[in-house]
Amino acid sequence: MSRILFVLLALAALPAHADPARKTAGLVEPRLGLQNHDGEAPRVALTLDACSGKVDRRILDMLVRERIAATIFVTARWLKRNPEAVTVLRAHPDLFEIEDHGRDHLVAIDRPISVYGVRSAGSPEALLLEVGGGADAIVAAGLGKPRWFRGATARYSRSAVASIQAMGYRIAGYSLNGDGGSLLGAKETARRIAGAKDGDVIIAHINQPGHPAGSGVAEGILTLRDRGFDFVLLRDAAEPAGAATHSVRLGK
Repeated sequence: MSRILFVLLALAALPAHADPARKTAGLVEPRLGLQNHDGEAPRVALTLDACSGKVDRRILDMLVRERIAATIFVTARWLKRNPEAVTVLRAHPDLFEIEDHGRDHLVAIDRPISVYGVRSAGSPEALLLEVGGGADAIVAAGLGKPRWFRGATARYSRSAVASIQAMGYRIAGYSLNGDGGSLLGAKETARRIAGAKDGDVIIAHINQPGHPAGSGVAEGILTLRDRGFDFVLLRDAAEPAGAATHSVRLGK
């Protein structure tokens, strides 16, 4: 059984001169990777975010057809809008691990801020509602109790990290951004995912069927499968050996 380790680099904090920079100073971006294992085949963990909107059947149907495992981070909004997809997920508990992406897809920051145009929870109380509301929706949908949390944009304030962990959740970072928030083209997305290395935790999206990136996600996954990679779920990993964070400076 593989163990998961937060692989986080400590970077020097950058000075903040303008107001937007001051607002985003000190945010953290967890990185997550799989530790070395005894098996011969290389391994990756495929994690897919379902933020809102619809389901990308190009990806979901391929995963079911090819029997490829994935950890899917869902919001309460996405669950409500996609009952047919929920039925598919519920029918394949061996393939899909369903984890918490929040109630309303808010950035997991406990002060008012916008990150990449997505607003934050804005207060400690609202943060707890965002995390807990997402988890409650997953349980209500019959998809089990989540153990991992990933907030919108995967950026956090340090105090939010402490609050989320105090609720009993592990924060799911990643080591390879496969689709650039579903904004990359199909060719570049496929190239990125196909280039994954042993131990990578891949992030991509499964909620944008109208974006070209989705076909690239499916293609890249199949290329990894053909290269002999095994796909593991986060639930199949032992406790993280440790956790840390590094500061990131973001744009407006």
